[in-house]
Amino acid sequence: MRSQREDHGIARRANAILLLDDRKSCQAIAEFLYLDDDTIRGWYKTYREGGWDALSTDGGKGGQSRMTSAQEVALSVWLDGRFCRSTAEIRAHISGRFGLDYSHSGCIKRLSRLGYEYRKPNGLPRVASVEKQAEFIALYERLLNGLGADEAVYFADAVHPEYQTKPSYGWVKAGSNPAVTITAGRGRVNIHGALNLETFDAPFVEPTTVGGVSAAQLLSKIEARNPDKRLIHVIWDNAAYHKGPDARDFLARSGCRIHLIQLPPYCPHLNPIERLWAIMHQCVTHNQYYPTQKQFANAILRFFRETVPNQWKAFRDHVSDSFRVGTHEKFRVLG
Repeated sequence: MRSQREDHGIARRANAILLLDDRKSCQAIAEFLYLDDDTIRGWYKTYREGGWDALSTDGGKGGQSRMTSAQEVALSVWLDGRFCRSTAEIRAHISGRFGLDYSHSGCIKRLSRLGYEYRKPNGLPRVASVEKQAEFIALYERLLNGLGADEAVYFADAVHPEYQTKPSYGWVKAGSNPAVTITAGRGRVNIHGALNLETFDAPFVEPTTVGGVSAAQLLSKIEARNPDKRLIHVIWDNAAYHKGPDARDFLARSGCRIHLIQLPPYCPHLNPIERLWAIMHQCVTHNQYYPTQKQFANAILRFFRETVPNQWKAFRDHVSDSFRVGTHEKFRVLG
């Protein structure tokens, strides 16, 4: 009965007026609605002076009167031109422009009615131009269409899972209050890996530090796992160590079978191995507690050594080369 829902409050005021029309006393109505009789008298006074429109306006919504349709449109236009972090700025604008005084809760209700919600902006990574992304996708499609039986394509990248419990969303019984033990360590496991989408071969090295040396080690491992391939295309990002002296020295070897292809800058969405990293986190780090860093590292390595080779068919729908051009067109970018 003490619910603050607006529609519930309006219904109670309507009930009070109807009961008064049936000649019930303010005291009797107040007892029936679990209110005091002064509240009923106040409602009746508001109804007599301003009619139903005045009474049906939620008092918590504040304001000397309802906002008109024109005022709501003007407020929406003003809101769309800025990003207000609190209702204080909005209430000051409404008061100054329309002469209406809103409480904090009343302003929130008004904004909700107008279709606004309180939320945090998404973090948008930088992306390459649409033209560069389209060029890479076209190049990749030409590569696959002309790929010989003695050629292979790998996507490569590095990942650094940290020794930290990562709480993640999931369905639980309401009120069960789930929890997961948090680790206090700050160590991490470095993985420099590659992925062949055709065979789901996923060679990797586990360096102390990801850099030019680990890049060359990874390329060497890819070559060793493909002795029957004349040419192996490796697609990776523009990290400095991917173009450094160690990688150049490896490529300069006589008989090197590796052909490097650089992704456009700021385009992780064009590298399917990023999706494999996401699956690794889902399987190993999300809502998982490891008492020691060694156990955490072993779980990461077990995923790449056992889970990927044994369960790769379950991952294929999620780790694919269904590329699309990434843009910010669907977002309202602030600043």
